[in-house]
Amino acid sequence: MKKSLLLLVVLVLALGAYGCTKAEKPVIRMSTTTSVNDSGLMAYLQPEFEKDSGYKLEITSAGTGAAIEKGRTGDADILLVHSKSAEEEFIGEGFSEERVPFMYNFYVIVGPADDPAGVRSTTNAAEAFKKIYEAGAEFITRGDNSGTNNKEVAIWKSAELDPTGQSWYANIGAGMGQALTTAGEKQAYTLSDKATFLASESDLEILLETADDMKNTYSMIAISPKRFADTNADGAKAFMDWIKTDKAKKMIEEFGVGDYGQALFFNQ
Repeated sequence: MKKSLLLLVVLVLALGAYGCTKAEKPVIRMSTTTSVNDSGLMAYLQPEFEKDSGYKLEITSAGTGAAIEKGRTGDADILLVHSKSAEEEFIGEGFSEERVPFMYNFYVIVGPADDPAGVRSTTNAAEAFKKIYEAGAEFITRGDNSGTNNKEVAIWKSAELDPTGQSWYANIGAGMGQALTTAGEKQAYTLSDKATFLASESDLEILLETADDMKNTYSMIAISPKRFADTNADGAKAFMDWIKTDKAKKMIEEFGVGDYGQALFFNQ
């Protein structure tokens, strides 16, 4: 009798523990780019997502190259990044099924108010970079394989120019915040996403924006459970579904308006 009672107690406790495990929604590990984190967007969205979904969002941020690498090593459940070529390469390697573009903003070329290279007179990024090259005006490059750095390299390529090795082309190997700080100190040019630039309160000025070759698209990529069996695929899907709701879209549309008088990101 005592033995039967003991077995019953053990069974009840085991079922209770199982029920708690099933009821609890685990952490979603998001690896994202510095621009959505440093701008404050993720801090703005996170509490509402957690409240609506019951999941806990654990966010790490780095340049897109480093952010994607966390997906390769199984240290992320979902990526939120902005470098199409790097994202497609990642998917081609079998780490995910698809990339889901969901919002965008624009890169901006920023520089000193006196604009010695004449960037203000240009109509696209390739033309602006050509003027910077011809003027030998100091330019700060992140050199960190981030989405912004990849975009900068692509612009130089489209202009059929290679600034590598030029005395005025300074590679700092650091993130956007440091690039803007260095460019401000040296009164140099650099390429930035607009949200991070506005949040930085830099004394540089936006000299070119919203050109056709300056669009900056952000995508979500869920890590495939076929690659890592312990990935939180349900949590990744929950975030991807939530970010496309009317509530989340409205939040994105309104982000930055109160502080800067304009939206910093736009729904895709």
